[in-house]
Amino acid sequence: MTQTVTLLGIPVEFLLFACTLLGVALLHAHTLRVALTGLAVITAYKLAFPGFDQGPGLDGLVSHLGHEWVLLANLLMLLVGFAVLARFFDASRIPDMLPRFLPDDWKGAFVLLVLIFVLSSFLDNIAAAIIGGTVAASVFKGRVHIGYLAAIVAASNGGGSGSVVGDTTTTMMWIDGVDPFDVVHAYVAAVVALLVFGIPAALQQHRHQPITADVEPGVRIDWVRVGIVGFILASAIGTNVYVNLRHVELADRFPFIGVAVLCAILLGSLLRRPDWGVVPEAAKGALFLLSLVLCASMMPVEHLPVASWQTAFGLGFVSSVFDNIPLTKLALEQGGYDWGFLAFAVGYGGSMLWFGSTAGIALSNQFPQARSVGAWLRHGWHVALGYVVGFIVMLLVVGWNPHEPHRRSDAAGPAVVAVPSIQATAVPTHA
Repeated sequence: MTQTVTLLGIPVEFLLFACTLLGVALLHAHTLRVALTGLAVITAYKLAFPGFDQGPGLDGLVSHLGHEWVLLANLLMLLVGFAVLARFFDASRIPDMLPRFLPDDWKGAFVLLVLIFVLSSFLDNIAAAIIGGTVAASVFKGRVHIGYLAAIVAASNGGGSGSVVGDTTTTMMWIDGVDPFDVVHAYVAAVVALLVFGIPAALQQHRHQPITADVEPGVRIDWVRVGIVGFILASAIGTNVYVNLRHVELADRFPFIGVAVLCAILLGSLLRRPDWGVVPEAAKGALFLLSLVLCASMMPVEHLPVASWQTAFGLGFVSSVFDNIPLTKLALEQGGYDWGFLAFAVGYGGSMLWFGSTAGIALSNQFPQARSVGAWLRHGWHVALGYVVGFIVMLLVVGWNPHEPHRRSDAAGPAVVAVPSIQATAVPTHA
């Protein structure tokens, strides 16, 4: 019988996990080290006393890893694969053509945010933010307002919130078994948020530095690379649909989606050489995220607040401080959410602070002046306003419709035991 030890009514696992996330939030230069240390401490704690849902001790750990390895392998291959895909898209020269579509006044800055939003729907949101930042640096002569940088992050995160190939959180939902159509209505909130933050941010940027939307002469789109990007995305989507429709019993046994993406990249390499130089850094970032996901998988989710729109709304603000990947994993383990609401909350919510999402961290590498919480909140106030207004509009228009469990849970529920100074009860596990 597994047991959960509580301190002041909070399971010790959650306290250890909170310390790990706090370390990630504060020690930005050592995030991978912090995540791996947190994983080691939580694993040691689970081995020493409470055990895992699949059983106590080393056998329980092995069983737990056997239960999670497909998700972890899929995420690893998709994160690395999408980094290579983003470079294919960048090398296609389409980003260099974007200034051609930008008006000459403040509306040009707004249209750029719309383009970033659209790009993020089929590219990883990190790639969309980096491309957007690169274009902004060019058309605004390197003088990009902090409020506009916050808007770029919000556009990339919002644009990916309703697409299972647009954000790591929605990709996690997808490969965990959530129907892709169950997150699409996140765009109701995301589009409203885009209007709320996009117009003030565009006006801020126009006052700070007007646009000069000139296209570099001689730019030609490499349609072969564009085709490779489409082929990679189609391979991921097609494989997942086929497996879940025809061989659903195998979906939890092998990382089909990740393998399909890597195979598509290798086939594409016969026509155009991929930029393999991005792989080491992408793998390092993936290892960081996978460490947090594995930590989250060890949490006693039956002690979380009941899934509701209020909980989802609160998770958006939590996501601005703590990484949204483990928050998504916890929600998937718990179940009972309206996945479109959750996708918007944890995806867009991280935009409210510069370190609340990987897109924000990536953009701050291009623009170090963004690494100021005070400046981000002061000039990027419209991002938080967009979250609140977008969420409320979606709640009024779509309504909260929690989805049925998308996968069978084979985990046994843990018992609860308090430390000696705290009163608690022990409940036997159930099948």
